[in-house]
Amino acid sequence: MFVAVSQLFPARHQGAPRTLRGANGRSTDTYRRTVGPAVPKDAEGAYESASGRVCWQRYSALRAAADSESSPKDASQRVHSSLSSTGKGEHSKHMRLETKVVHAGSHPEEYTTDPYGRTVVNPPVYHASTVLFPNVAAKDFASKDWPFRGFSYGRHGTPTHWALEEAFAALEGGDNACCVSSGVAACNAALLAFLRSGDHILVADTVYEPTRLFCNSFLARFGVETTYYDPAAPVESLEPLFKPKGRTKVVFVESPGSLSFEVQDVRAVSALAHAHGAVVVMDNTYGPTLFQPFAAGVDVSYNAATKYIGGHSDLMMGLIACSRETYRKVKRSVMELGCPPGPDDCYLALRGLRTLTVRLKQHEQNGLVVARWLETRPEVARVIHPLLPSHPQHDLFKRDFRGANGLFTIQLRDVYSQKAVNAFVDSLKLFGLGFSWGGYESLILPIDINAVRTVTKFKYGDGYGPTLRLHVGLEDPQDLCADLAQGFAVLDAVAGLAGEVARTPPR
Repeated sequence: MFVAVSQLFPARHQGAPRTLRGANGRSTDTYRRTVGPAVPKDAEGAYESASGRVCWQRYSALRAAADSESSPKDASQRVHSSLSSTGKGEHSKHMRLETKVVHAGSHPEEYTTDPYGRTVVNPPVYHASTVLFPNVAAKDFASKDWPFRGFSYGRHGTPTHWALEEAFAALEGGDNACCVSSGVAACNAALLAFLRSGDHILVADTVYEPTRLFCNSFLARFGVETTYYDPAAPVESLEPLFKPKGRTKVVFVESPGSLSFEVQDVRAVSALAHAHGAVVVMDNTYGPTLFQPFAAGVDVSYNAATKYIGGHSDLMMGLIACSRETYRKVKRSVMELGCPPGPDDCYLALRGLRTLTVRLKQHEQNGLVVARWLETRPEVARVIHPLLPSHPQHDLFKRDFRGANGLFTIQLRDVYSQKAVNAFVDSLKLFGLGFSWGGYESLILPIDINAVRTVTKFKYGDGYGPTLRLHVGLEDPQDLCADLAQGFAVLDAVAGLAGEVARTPPR
């Protein structure tokens, strides 16, 4: 028996919006399927999601307005459509963090054209360079304010990018977000949004090494002066470092610090920076979900999603969360640098983000087991982990952070040569030797902290010797301790100390 198409898909034929035609007379029904169903012609503007994104279904308001020879309002004046009350993203700001991580940026009602509303959980992956417009008016509208007018060109973002950006903004407590191709790109784009020749920036001396290289090389070539400060010093010690006449435009914080894990009082630093008219930019890669930067006064917070957000050591990605006041500058900087990630990477990052909180809890638990065990080892002079009471800023960390991750540093006693340390590392079976961290596997890396310092010095000598950074993964921590124990046996054997490790405690 034959059934009429109108019976199978009544929504397509009963009360469906008329087919739009482009300048060449072709039907734009295919375009509608790409960006969602049309909305009434009297729509006042493109629908804006909770984080400020112009999403793909909502862009149909632009088409309807252009077709009726009226223009949607400017990005700053857009209104929410009636659909806003149905999307999970709109409600996510009222959720607890664990729930928010799962649902923020999710709009399953937009992922389908099925007339019965059947949909999928995850957003589709949109591969796009060219985006087709239904008519000249729609193209002209998008061109007037190109980074902020929705789906206009692949480099400006696709619905896959926007789902990730909306979720990350909610995660950090920001108003909006941008995604870029790496954590380093996130840092560079954020800083270039606020700095120009003749400006000055204050940078914590414990920052990630590529950040230091960018300041000392790229920014210096273009006349931006960098001053490094001790992040462990009292906040008032920063006061004389600010340049007169408002030259200090940015204060850069990273807490805990890279490699040596100094914890900053970000609230106090932000208050001081704002009193001098400076913007606060934070590398929050250590603490996605663990630290809320905007609640502490930060203006721009970025994260190397390569690490814990991706979570599987197979992704390069940077995410920048912004306040309402800083978003447009940062977005333009990202667009001008031309460093967007591909949609497949965005999909992987969003998938990893959904399990972030449960993975971080396990990383913290495993990391503490290993760190506490290492504190008992005679080969180890000290363990630098902010959740251990022995950490100098332990109380500050407990005040500001919801927890820790699996990353920390150990310092061996100074009786061990580099040859012995190398043999120790090479003997390990479960700890891989490699850069980065945040994946499911454990890693170890020998480091020289003073090689990447300017105004502070990390303590070596007087019993304190070589340093190694450990990332504790999702393996059973007892297996990791056993692996380290056999490695310590190799360490002592090569050092000629087998059975007689130096017992004099470091000073």
